[in-house]
Amino acid sequence: MATVRQRRVGKGTEAAEDQPSEENNVKPDGKTLSAHTGGKLWNVLSVAVGGIVAVSVGLLTSVYVATLHENDLWFSNIKEVEREISFRTECGLYYSYYKQMIQAASIQQGLHGLVYDNKTESVRTINILERMNVYQEVFLSILYRILPIQQYLEPVYFYIYTLFGLQAVYVIALYVTSWLLSGTWLSGLLAACWYITNRIDTTRVEFTIPLRENWALPFFAVQIAAITYLLRAHLQPVQERLTLTAVFVATFLFSLTWQFNQFMMLIQALTLFILDCFDMLPTAKVVWLYIIQISGLLLVCVLQFFNSMILGSLLISFNASVLIARTIQKNLKKGSLLTRLGKLIFHVLLVLCLTLLINKFIKKILNLESDEHIFKFLKAKFGFGATRDFDANLYLCEEAFGLLPLNTFSRLSDTLLFYVYVFVLFVMTVAAVIVAFRNLSGSSPVQFTEKMEEYTVTLKPDAAYNLIHTVLFGCLALSTMRMKYLWTSHMCVFASFGLCSTEVWKLILKCIHVYSSQRTRVIKYSIPIITLLYISYKFWPGIMDELSELREFYDPDTVELMNWIKSNTPNTAVFAGSMQLLAGVKLCTGRTLTNHPHYEDKSLRERTKQIYQIYAKRSPEDVYRILRSFGTDYVILEDSICYERRHSRGCRLRDLLDIANGHIMDGLGENEPDLKPSLYPRFCEEIKKNLPSYTIHFTRVFQNKTFHVYKLAKHK
Repeated sequence: MATVRQRRVGKGTEAAEDQPSEENNVKPDGKTLSAHTGGKLWNVLSVAVGGIVAVSVGLLTSVYVATLHENDLWFSNIKEVEREISFRTECGLYYSYYKQMIQAASIQQGLHGLVYDNKTESVRTINILERMNVYQEVFLSILYRILPIQQYLEPVYFYIYTLFGLQAVYVIALYVTSWLLSGTWLSGLLAACWYITNRIDTTRVEFTIPLRENWALPFFAVQIAAITYLLRAHLQPVQERLTLTAVFVATFLFSLTWQFNQFMMLIQALTLFILDCFDMLPTAKVVWLYIIQISGLLLVCVLQFFNSMILGSLLISFNASVLIARTIQKNLKKGSLLTRLGKLIFHVLLVLCLTLLINKFIKKILNLESDEHIFKFLKAKFGFGATRDFDANLYLCEEAFGLLPLNTFSRLSDTLLFYVYVFVLFVMTVAAVIVAFRNLSGSSPVQFTEKMEEYTVTLKPDAAYNLIHTVLFGCLALSTMRMKYLWTSHMCVFASFGLCSTEVWKLILKCIHVYSSQRTRVIKYSIPIITLLYISYKFWPGIMDELSELREFYDPDTVELMNWIKSNTPNTAVFAGSMQLLAGVKLCTGRTLTNHPHYEDKSLRERTKQIYQIYAKRSPEDVYRILRSFGTDYVILEDSICYERRHSRGCRLRDLLDIANGHIMDGLGENEPDLKPSLYPRFCEEIKKNLPSYTIHFTRVFQNKTFHVYKLAKHK
């Protein structure tokens, strides 16, 4: 095949470059040897400078987000309870396990407390290491205990500085990926600058520090950089083995630190599958990447005490199906265009059917229902029927799980990122379509070059991978706003690569018949430099203003509530309330919870729906019975939920509960015909009237402008 012939020529060329022939070495004037040595020295110098710039930019980013965090909260000056309250919702839950490990009498007792936890969910003992991705908190707490830093650094600072340090790793990985694709570290610098100037849309680490994605995305970026390097041609066997090891380690760490890892890697597997179908990636390397994904996820499964949600993931089913289908269809890439198209369609259908069958079989065997809420949400989101399911609607009504807002693109356009991205995406997509068609039809790239040299279109495997990667993750971001951080960071890489790419500019200049190697070289360096100068001129003053703006954490009502709980309730007290608030209650007070924000468990979802009846139209007897069934001693009611105005009618929490209970919603507007009026008023409103039917079960023991705490009577 022509591709094999080119590869052989390339190897010969590479060998000639790496090991100059004797004939060149013995030339009398020594000019060839001198030029070769000079070129090597220049490459070494360029790599050294690029590496220094990468590390410097990464460290500056880390300091930048740390400074923003300090300036926004005055973190160094506020009380410990205020620091802990600043870790909102699920962030507080995750950090509480780090705190628990730090405060344990020994590492062994700390681990035992996590494996046999009876404070996160009342009247149940659960394995936190099996249920949640908190190995990073465990590792960090052990590291803090064994290092001689306790006198110099508080545990909370060790934690947040680690995450801010990971931002340096993240930016360096983006920088390196862009550098590998374009061949110049100028591209990496531009990617890093875009990442920083588009911070609102590329990261939220400074205000959601313990969030799982802030741990995972740096490792995902490292994995993408390693895959990009792996897909380069002519790697030596040692280089290939080392790169595969790097991919495996990064994949494993990414999977270990985020519960949604399987869905992100499924999209990555689809990228590999699409490119392999069109013969745009080396088959052997694709197979290795499938195996690495499976093995990394299975290793995490073992560490998480054989978490059934991992075993039942679509990723394992899909990758296994692809590997099985490859053994069945051995001659997939042979034949004419129509023959290959037919084989390809059959191959896709075979993989799809095998994936569904394997996944259904695994879930049937394991009786797995942990992730059913995700599929209900996706089914409703993409219009496959309306749903009254409380869990699905809870996601559908959250802005983070809605479509990507249009103002995102205006912000990205201010830095020129979006314009450049669309331009590069268009050029690369055209090239990919041409190459894919040529591969399917069996045309020879070499013959094509000989006939029409100036219109040769090529697409290197590493560029092809990053193209499909950005397209698929772009679709994910457009459909679900919370996932935009996976796309926008890679958008910086892809746009900067295209702007500094010889191949992109060569193709464009040849199409308009003005190509010359010198002109290409001038454009690929001048335009990125001009872009960098524009970004610096426009955004440097704003960054300086941002760094000089000082704010302070202020949430007196929540602070008052937490202090009251610590001072006036027993350590064994069980609290019920909203998921978000209870995460803070566990972190700040150590009290036992009825429910919490980590939603990947069916029994917890059912429990949460029951607890939330405090905001529904239910009788006091029903609510009391439900709360006592979970061992509740105190219930916290929030006015911000009871009288919610943040969401529109139909998406308020009380509306979701009314619909799930078959009751008509409050306020003006339409209701579905089968919904009926409730026999009881709304519990969270009526309880404040101190009617006898309520006071017999509930006694108010604390209140402020935001919260009302009621103690449950213990009837015999």
